[in-house]
Amino acid sequence: MPQTDFGGGTLWLIILAAGVGTYLIRLSFIALFGLFDEVPERVERALRFVPAAVLSALVAPQLLYADGGVSLSPDNARLFAGALAALVAWRTEDILATLAVGMGAMWLLSFALA
Repeated sequence: MPQTDFGGGTLWLIILAAGVGTYLIRLSFIALFGLFDEVPERVERALRFVPAAVLSALVAPQLLYADGGVSLSPDNARLFAGALAALVAWRTEDILATLAVGMGAMWLLSFALA
């Protein structure tokens, strides 16, 4: 394994540069929208999809990846529990029912496949 030596405060400069860069990116959107009296309709329509996209990006890898690769096999309990929870969410639109069915299915499948 190669040895990486960040001596003399180089690591702190990298952390500081990353923080300043992140701050400037976020500030640019605030400044950009400050130039307009209201957010354009096209932008508002596009921003409606952001929560679903972020949630999908957080959940999908947990359901699809196991043991370092894509796992679409029958022994992937997370995938089946997630699919069942998605079905319950679609049919009932009830968050509590979705959580209860998803976690219950996950526990049952984990014990059944173990």
